[in-house]
Order: sequence, then C-alpha cells, then structure tokens
Amino acid sequence: MSEKKEEVVSEALKAEEKLRSMWYILDLEGRLVPLDKFEFKGHENLRIYSGYEIEKDRTVTQEPPHISLMRSLELVDYESASDPGNFRYYPKGRMVKALLEEYVTDMVLDYGGMEVETPIMYDMKHPTLAKYLHRFPARQYTIEHDDDRYFLRFAACFGQFLMAHDATISYRDLPLRIYELTKYSFRREQRGELAGLRRLRAFTMPDVHAMCRDLPQAKKEFLRRYKLVEDTLTGIGFDVNKLEMGLRMTEDFWKENRRFVRSFVKRFGKPVLLELWKERFAYFILKYDLNFIDALDKASALATDQFDVENGERYGITFMDEDGHEKHPIILHCSPSGAIERDIYALLEKAHMEMQEGMRPMLPMWLAPSQVRMIPVSEEHIAIAEDYAKKMARRRIRADFDDRSETVQKKIRDAEREWIPYIIVLGEREVGAERVPVRVREDGKIHQMPLKELVSEIKKKVKGRPYRPLPMPMSVQRRPKFVG
Repeated sequence: MSEKKEEVVSEALKAEEKLRSMWYILDLEGRLVPLDKFEFKGHENLRIYSGYEIEKDRTVTQEPPHISLMRSLELVDYESASDPGNFRYYPKGRMVKALLEEYVTDMVLDYGGMEVETPIMYDMKHPTLAKYLHRFPARQYTIEHDDDRYFLRFAACFGQFLMAHDATISYRDLPLRIYELTKYSFRREQRGELAGLRRLRAFTMPDVHAMCRDLPQAKKEFLRRYKLVEDTLTGIGFDVNKLEMGLRMTEDFWKENRRFVRSFVKRFGKPVLLELWKERFAYFILKYDLNFIDALDKASALATDQFDVENGERYGITFMDEDGHEKHPIILHCSPSGAIERDIYALLEKAHMEMQEGMRPMLPMWLAPSQVRMIPVSEEHIAIAEDYAKKMARRRIRADFDDRSETVQKKIRDAEREWIPYIIVLGEREVGAERVPVRVREDGKIHQMPLKELVSEIKKKVKGRPYRPLPMPMSVQRRPKFVG
C-alpha cells in the first residue's frame, strides 16, 4: 500500500484559521461602528454577509438552486470521473463561459493590461515559490514526478512575478500591468465546501497585477482598477449596488490612511464590513472584495484587489527609480470578475431569486445560447422559419428554428424552459408579412414588429459584448440531448 501524502496547507491558511479579527461596519460618514451597535435596517444583505464572514463556515448543507438550473439549461454538469469540483461544459455552457472569458479579457486589455501566459505547475523546492506558497491562504494540489514534487498554481501570481523578476523595468514603465486568464487555477477546497459552481477545485481566474512605484501611485491605480471592476461586473449583468463589500486591512494601514479608505467606501455608496488585524498575517495590507449573496444566504466574492507589500522583495522584482537606485514595487492583485465559473453561478442564482419574486428568469441577452426561436405552425412553414433564422444569423444574432413534429404549444413551452428571449410563431399569416408576432420573454407580451426592428433591439442590448454563433445546430430536431 502506498504511503498517503500529507496535504500541503500554507502557513497563511493556518494563521488565518487562528486569526483574531476586530469587526466593524464602516458607514458612509466614515464612522467605525461595532457590529452589535450597527442598525442593519435597510441593509439585510450586509447583515447576512457579516454573519457569514465572521462564522467562516463555508460548508453547504443543501443543494443551491443554480445546480438544477445549470443542468436543466444544459450548460454545465458534474463529472464523476474527475476529482470533485471539476465540471464538464456542454456546448451551450462552453459558449457562455467562452464569451465571459473574452469579455473580461477585453475589459482588462482596454484598461492597459499586457496579456501573458505562464505554466500551471511549479517546483515546490524553488526557494521563492516555497516561501510565497506559505503566504497565500489556500490548499494546494501536488504532483509527484520521479523525485520531484510540484504544485498546481492557485493564481497567476507565480508566473507573472517570475516574469517581472527577469524584466528590466524603469519607473517610467510604472504602473506595469500584467494579465493572464488562468486556465486553470487549482485550490483543494474541502469537500463540504464544494457546491456546484460556487466553490471549485479547478477554475478560470482573470488575474491582473500592477507593479506600482510607491503607495501614492498604488492608491491612484487602485481607484482606477475599481472602475474596471465596476464596469466589468455591470457589463456581465450584475448590479454592483446589490453587492456587498468586505474590506480587510491592518490596524496600522487604517490609522495612516483613514481618508483614503473613507473616500473609497463613499465611492462604493453603501456601508461595508471592515475587518481589522493587529498584525499582518498574509502578504497584503489592504484587500477588498465585492460579494454576491445567493439564495441560501451564502456570500461569494466576484471581484477583489489587494495591496501587496511583500512579493516585490521576495521575488526580487526591481525597477530603476528616478534617483538611479533600484527599488521594489508595491504590487496590486486584482480579479475584476472573480472566477468565470462563479460568474455563471451568480447569474443563475440571480435568475432563481428573480423567479421567486415573480419575474421570468433570464440570462443576459449577450449570453443567451439562443436569442431567437422560430416556431413554424406546420411542416409547410419550416422553410420560412429556417430562412428567417439564417437571415438573423447573418446579422450575428443567434437564431434557430424548431422543426420537430410537436405541437406549437409544446414548442413554445420548451423554448420558455430554455429561457429564450424572443419566440416567433410563423404561420400562413406571417408569410410575406411586414411584421411578425414576437413573444418577448422580458415582459411576457406579444409585440408585432418587423424583423429588422427586432435585430436592432437585440443589437442595442448586446452592444460592446463579444459574439459567438449558435453553439448547437440551427435545427432543433438535429440537436442531441445532453441532460435527462
């Protein structure tokens, strides 16, 4: 029997588990209010989030609603042949994930990030990496090869920092922004914490670092990156005003930078949960995350940024300053969307909660696998349905047609179960007609409009977002069923 290898648990994670924090609500007036003194009226999600963070219990005791939705929509599913926390993506889900990946990358490139690619595994004996491994609060996957032991990356930090170490950098180059969309990052989350797409062991993480000259430059860059975060999350389909912010920092940073922290919270526009530490237990002195509260009252970070004051020196990253001396940069760590898989989880949970409020669940228009479904009344109308779908496809609209031998009502019900935004029933009256009846999912009504008007409406809703064609055959009859 082979000897069981001991799990690698970082010293930072051990320290975090023993950490004694001081918890407050920082309000818009800049006051630190102890949790038991804060009036949470009108801030119910902040109350939920605060309790979740303080308890630090990430276990899930019931199935989150998004799991049944990701399967019924044929997006994502468990893969029993893999390690828990790894998933299979069906064609529709792969399209959604790919569009999100492309969109977030486009946003980071517009911000000024320089895209790179780095390895997914690293030598555990490498002196710099071994030290950083123990400064990051995460459990690792390890791989044995001959007499060597490697760990799978849990972020893009390793490769980007090693790259920056080898670069020749001037103060004129700063802030230096390096970006990678990691496919994949790995964290050995505990089994009780794994629940659908919310917490994974393998995930796709957009990771953009900025090497900054000093704290004043880092603060300025930090605020610019917060705009990137706001724009990215809004573009995906989230209302930032409905997210909750967690701020974590050392007591010294708070004392020395109160004005900056208070102005940042005022910009966010709502009270935030503030965690203060007497001593720094990790590599950062300030960190924030924006959190989504799901249907089970669990909080999940969708974006983060951090002030890193250790790794410039640890990795030997230097820049030549104006005075001719080499110095170490402050490094900002940002994920403007969080893990791509978690964005899908949050969109599905959001749709479920809207359904509970009597609204029709939907994905954002630019992510809908089929945006328009043509439904012919009879076999004689399949040709016109196909023709209309192809015309819309030429305008970069994802349109299909249901040519199955089912009743019109059954086809409509199936299209509604797929959350298709627009349904058009085509019969004899629609042949050659200027206007067609468009069933709009958003309001549940039938609107008479020309196809050109519908195309313009969809184009307006997806403006600025990437496009992919239909992930399945245009003919519904020719599609395999992946679930059920």
